Amino acid sequence: MIRVATIFSGIGAIEQAFKRLNIEHKIVFACDNGNIDLNIDYDKEFKNVRKLSSPKEKNKYTRDLYNKHSNKTNFVEISYLHNYKIDKDDYFYDVKLLDGKDFKNKVDLLVGGSPCQSFSVIGAKGGFKDTRGTLFYEFARMVKEVQPKVFIFENVYGMFKHDNGKTWQIVQNVFNELGYHYKFEVLDARNYGIPQGRRRVFVVGFKDKKKSDLFSFPKSQKLNYSMQDFLLDNVKEGNFKSINGKIIIDSSEGQEVDDKCFLSEKLEKYVMNPGTKNFKHVPKIDLPIARALLATMGNTHRASVNNYVTTNGKIRALHPRETHRLMGFPDDYEIVVSKAQAYKQSGNSIVVDVLMNLMLEIMKVMED
Repeated sequence: MIRVATIFSGIGAIEQAFKRLNIEHKIVFACDNGNIDLNIDYDKEFKNVRKLSSPKEKNKYTRDLYNKHSNKTNFVEISYLHNYKIDKDDYFYDVKLLDGKDFKNKVDLLVGGSPCQSFSVIGAKGGFKDTRGTLFYEFARMVKEVQPKVFIFENVYGMFKHDNGKTWQIVQNVFNELGYHYKFEVLDARNYGIPQGRRRVFVVGFKDKKKSDLFSFPKSQKLNYSMQDFLLDNVKEGNFKSINGKIIIDSSEGQEVDDKCFLSEKLEKYVMNPGTKNFKHVPKIDLPIARALLATMGNTHRASVNNYVTTNGKIRALHPRETHRLMGFPDDYEIVVSKAQAYKQSGNSIVVDVLMNLMLEIMKVMED
């Protein structure tokens, strides 16, 4: 059984990967604050957390802070707890208040991808301490404290180019300081079964150098589906399944899509506007391979940004079920939040099929 833990857990992409691959696993802990910001003294509160004797007490202390300082709901937690087998006491609210020492040597795989905004404030010296104050620092700290056998770190492709490559050099320096042996690669969802152009950096680190040396990133595969194959127009809800890790689509019947997904005449003119005198861009819709899904896709964007499609001659936005399909979540994943939250959660996720292919390669070397 693989003991897995996640931070910035989102809607559980790696958990869904294990589920689809039928790999026996246990979720040791998950952690995500649902993008709720607190105005508190984190250094002071973390010291208070570490004085407590058990993870359960520490979790309660953090939850009480959120109840006291914010009236917002953690919708990510709602989705996660509904879809995965985990005790609420093992779902933590804030990585900055999470004591990784409680889980030292209790985790086989740690997975996370800190929000890309955290890199905008990384310093210039290039070491572990230089990332303090960023969410990447929290991921690195958790690796240092938890000491998993393997970690997977995911982030946007632009991280390579940020600050003329200095940020990426700092990231590498941090992983070097942690004593892990790692490899990195840019993987695109379209090369692993999902019709979405989504390039992300994946870093896979091992405690054991021999296993790192043996590990290879998964090879690209032929894409068998287009975005249209994932649409409710062609595949009604419940007919998009995963069997033995493979997406199985029953396209014998489609269904009508919620009228709210369709654009009004006014919005359609805005969406299809080719631009201004100084900037011309021919908008495209009905793409066979979706553009990278955005957390903001619940808003109305130009067609050159969002993934609009045509149904019965009318332009519409993607339905939340379709956005989840395009992230590798079959229809047995239950969407239990509002349409707006569902868009955010799917857009912030990691593509499940990419993680599945990564896990298959990791397991090859772990079993040796």
